[in-house]
Amino acid sequence: MELRLYDTLTREKRPFQPLDPNRVRLYVCGPTVYDFAHIGNARPAIVFDVLFRLLRHRYGAEHVTYVRNITDVDDKINARAAQEHPSLPLNEAIRLVTEKTERQYHEDVDALGCLRPTIEPRATEFVNRNDTPMDMVRLIGRLIAAQHAYVAEGHVLFDVSSMPDYGKLARRSLDDMIAGARVEVAPYKRNPMDFVLWKPSKPGEPAWPSPWGMGRPGWHVECSAMSAALLGETFDIHGGGIDLVFPHHENEIAQSRCAFHTPVMANYWMHNGFLQVEGRKMAKSEGNFITIRELLETTAFGRQKWHGRVLRLAMLMTHYRQPIDWTADRLFAARSSIYDWNMLCLDVPGDAAIPSEVLEPLCDDLNTPAAIAGIHKLARAVEQLPPISPDRLRAALNLRLALEVLGLYEPGPSVELLKQDVRDRVLDSQVNSLIAARNAARKAKNFKEADRIRDELKAMGVVLTDSKEGTTWEIAR
Repeated sequence: MELRLYDTLTREKRPFQPLDPNRVRLYVCGPTVYDFAHIGNARPAIVFDVLFRLLRHRYGAEHVTYVRNITDVDDKINARAAQEHPSLPLNEAIRLVTEKTERQYHEDVDALGCLRPTIEPRATEFVNRNDTPMDMVRLIGRLIAAQHAYVAEGHVLFDVSSMPDYGKLARRSLDDMIAGARVEVAPYKRNPMDFVLWKPSKPGEPAWPSPWGMGRPGWHVECSAMSAALLGETFDIHGGGIDLVFPHHENEIAQSRCAFHTPVMANYWMHNGFLQVEGRKMAKSEGNFITIRELLETTAFGRQKWHGRVLRLAMLMTHYRQPIDWTADRLFAARSSIYDWNMLCLDVPGDAAIPSEVLEPLCDDLNTPAAIAGIHKLARAVEQLPPISPDRLRAALNLRLALEVLGLYEPGPSVELLKQDVRDRVLDSQVNSLIAARNAARKAKNFKEADRIRDELKAMGVVLTDSKEGTTWEIAR
């Protein structure tokens, strides 16, 4: 069965052919560790975890290397560290913030059912080091030597005009990019689009020695250096969110190709689509900014706490390249399915091939909606067979294997998941029935009965909010 992946660079779906089937290499841009990861950050974590699982299935777990970096040097990190630990030296405060946030990120994506990457390098570990084939200082030095970068007032900048096909990934001409870009105006730049490879550090900020003085790397050069050090000058797949196509991934390509004199940096570029919440762009100013942790631990969205596998399924219900609208209805539908499926494959032993109903769509550019339709079909097949029979056991095993390749199988499954789901289902039904009865009483102007129902809901710990759009509810905190 042929695996086909959509390549953002060529704008076409192509058969996947690894450079070396014994060493399939995947690099994905990871988190900048200064705050809790939001639900938009969950999408690439889940999408590329599915790809990682699929590649492991096809080539063997020992033959796939998945690198996802951690950016631990950044202006936002510096600001958060100074805010949270004003009495500490900045470097010490930065360490506390990044270690804490990295731990939180791991806890959250683990809860989403994501496997840990093979390697998770921290950017600060690859600024200057001699035990790897490449680091950031050496890569920048190569670019200067090849006349693709220049030194100006303590900065090192990439000379965009030195690369004729700069902008190929984003499909933008240099003139278009200059016209539409919001770039830093600096007198030492030769070209407005030239971007920073190295810059001087301010007093107290993290700083490393270099031929151009004490300073720190630019954001883009981090991934070029780490991917080269860990995967080679050219590797198989580079992934990330669609928002990274320009300028981050465009600049990575420029740096890597010009430093190593290669025609490509990665053979396939994969990008997941944008995420919005209830039809609107997610933003703190919109009041709809949601972290993974909030969904897992509070009643901040949809008036429920959500299990990580539910969040995962809700994310996979839309094809990874398409925009996704994150809604409470989507989560309720996902929770119902994940419960039903896992109940059907409880304690099923055995090992077999992944069913074609799921494997075929996954091999078609990770078509997870079609794979989920295949899981529904497999689940119906289990339900239609006698409870205790060899055929049902085989069908249940097929279902479990299908869930596993998508990361949707809850081993056991978790008794707490099932208990919580049952509790929530009962509560949903009770609350929605009472709200419907209250609405009917209000329509009939029976306000005494409407008030009685509100009091009954209040005793259950349910808080109602009436508005022009209708009545919503949440559990009292």
